[in-house]
Amino acid sequence: MMNDEDLREFHSIGKTKVIWSGKSKFDYQTIKRVDSESGRVYDINNEKLPSVTTILGATKSEESKAKLAAWRQREGEKKADQIRDDAAARGTIMHRILEGYVKGEGHMDLTDLGQEAGTMAQNIIDKGHFSPLTEVWGLEMPLWYPGLYAGASDVAGIYEGRESIIDFKQSNKYKKREWIDDYFIQCAAYAVAHNYVYGTNIQSGVILISVKGGDVLRYVSHGKEFQHFMWTWLGRVGQYYKQQASGTKGP
Repeated sequence: MMNDEDLREFHSIGKTKVIWSGKSKFDYQTIKRVDSESGRVYDINNEKLPSVTTILGATKSEESKAKLAAWRQREGEKKADQIRDDAAARGTIMHRILEGYVKGEGHMDLTDLGQEAGTMAQNIIDKGHFSPLTEVWGLEMPLWYPGLYAGASDVAGIYEGRESIIDFKQSNKYKKREWIDDYFIQCAAYAVAHNYVYGTNIQSGVILISVKGGDVLRYVSHGKEFQHFMWTWLGRVGQYYKQQASGTKGP
């Protein structure tokens, strides 16, 4: 239960003025998202495109599949599903709070998960990880590469002086940099789409991970390393469509 001081602090989230004018720099098109048993798709001008996360999930390495299966076996199916669902809900709330912060708006959720998410969002803010964000082009904006894929990026703009995709993550445990290649590949997917459709030159991805317990991890990829993630992403797209053509659906 929150006391009065906790509530005052919680209400303060999102009240600081940040660097967004309230209008996106680009004319981001509204697209419809559809969740189905086969994965998430986006309907763009009557063309249904798989989401970035659907493609990443369907093209996981055998090693990644085995690790996930082993974790689910250790935890038990019911508990594993609960952990997954709680993490997804907490992440959604944290995203809303951080988006509200950038907009200069408040967002409050007094459920148990909401309070956890509020603390995790506040940790990102308090530890100065928004300071290098000097220009915001758009928030939670839909992006797509015609004929191939679509998705929604948390933030696009200028971070540490570079055109960047910025992605917010939450985690129950500390994550080493070498464990999060798929996070950078996700950023690269959005960068490739943004560059193609809007003529930008995004060559940087920023991952901000708020960890339960108070730690915040900031991982940045740019230059040749980020270009490698872009090429890796395009390879995963090719793999996905080969699987679809052959009837292999992935995990």
